Amino acid sequence: MIPTLLGGIGLFLIGMILLTDGLKDAAGEALRDLLARFTEGRTQAVASGALVTTLVQSSSATILTTIGFVSAGLLTLSQAIGVILGAAVGTTSTGWIVALLGLKYSITVVALPLVGLGALLRLLGRGRTAAIGMSLAGFGLIFVGIDTLQAGMEGMAATFDLAGLGYERFHERLWLVLIGLAMTVVMQSSSAAVATALTALHAGALGFEQAAFLVIGQNVGTAVTSALASIGASIPARRAALSHVFFNVFAGAMAVAALPLYLPGMEMIAAEFEVGGEAISVAAFHTAFNLVAVALILPFVTPFAALVGRAVPDPFPSPTRHLDSSVARIPGVAVDAARRAVAEIGAELAEVAGGAISPHPSTPSAERMAALHNELEEARSFLGRVSTSPELKETYDQHVSVLHATDHLDRMAGALRRPPPTATRAALSARSPIVRRASREMVEAGGRLGAAGGPSATGLGSIARELAEARRTGRPKILAETARGAHDPAEAALELDTMRWVDRLTYHLWRATEHLAPTEKEATAG
Repeated sequence: MIPTLLGGIGLFLIGMILLTDGLKDAAGEALRDLLARFTEGRTQAVASGALVTTLVQSSSATILTTIGFVSAGLLTLSQAIGVILGAAVGTTSTGWIVALLGLKYSITVVALPLVGLGALLRLLGRGRTAAIGMSLAGFGLIFVGIDTLQAGMEGMAATFDLAGLGYERFHERLWLVLIGLAMTVVMQSSSAAVATALTALHAGALGFEQAAFLVIGQNVGTAVTSALASIGASIPARRAALSHVFFNVFAGAMAVAALPLYLPGMEMIAAEFEVGGEAISVAAFHTAFNLVAVALILPFVTPFAALVGRAVPDPFPSPTRHLDSSVARIPGVAVDAARRAVAEIGAELAEVAGGAISPHPSTPSAERMAALHNELEEARSFLGRVSTSPELKETYDQHVSVLHATDHLDRMAGALRRPPPTATRAALSARSPIVRRASREMVEAGGRLGAAGGPSATGLGSIARELAEARRTGRPKILAETARGAHDPAEAALELDTMRWVDRLTYHLWRATEHLAPTEKEATAG
């Protein structure tokens, strides 16, 4: 009996893994695009989360991707909460598949050929065909696993009287919920845990109410994966994971308290079906309490997000806060996250540079410049952990552009750490209108960079070219005047160094803003 049960759970888990991975590979970037694009409104975010989870049959996959998007700054916490609410509803679809197909009909005769066909496609096909083959094999294995589970559960029902376990008292209900939670944690799949509970109910190894309490615990257990993924992650990722934990605990507590209200409806559903009625009613209960929890939370997403924000505060937000390992695994998201981080660093450098060449110049503190240098190094290190292929042209080109921008900003930061004397900069700015224009344009470019890249800084490019020309034409003039005794040689050399310094700052900021400008696709979407 025990080997049969373990084998059934194992086959179901392998089937779920193959199905999920195959569908994700076959869909490519489409599912990620769906999550990233169709989450503007609350209802859209919930619908996207439910649809993607139903398609890939894994709430963990949806939520981990969402956490990655939040980490990258592609989704706000409120949008991510909407997706998480939708994923909670979408994950209940597995229970319906088990109850309506796996338990009611013996489809092993169809499932085994699916496994064979899928394996052939995986071995002989390439690309999307191989991914579809993997998902077909996984789908077939799910039902082979359910069939094996049923055989094991029949033996358990004959050996152990689990249906006699109590559920009337609070501590007995709590134990059942905790057992359900532990099943999800051990199996690392709420779908497999729910399938096991429904199969046990169908075989008579569990009672109706017991299965319901187990499913509540299994539903809460899905948040454990998010909590584990958030360990050591960025502040935004931890907030998204915590919102998942908060929601699942709320939904579970509400379901435990309201189960007596659900029971009459569940009994009516069970009576409507001759075979598998109880399993169908528990699957309906699973969907119902998640829908009710979503309906209660959805109107209050903004205060809910604020509550999560207070629970995980971020008193000193860094431009590199969106760069963590959960993001680096998704090249397209990782490159965009790095672009946003580098743009924020560039915005700070532009502000510093604009103030440094203004008519009343300021000198940046060594601490601030050291912090900016460290942030650039962190962004560069993160980009080194991201691997993109030239076949994905848009992502690859953006990756190269962000590396270019990082290099330009690093050179700019190096120049700002060694500024000419304040008096020389003030004199040059007072005497040169183009330097004053450069100061103003740098500040404006910083504002554009602060808006996640902003439009291309064409004004800065024009000024950079004018400064380069002024330096080329001004140098011979200053040297000639120095020869006639109009300038002190040391002062002349210092002024020429300052002109070159301003020219270098302007050029590197201009090139960085060009490389950080949004792609044509992003500009159109914006």
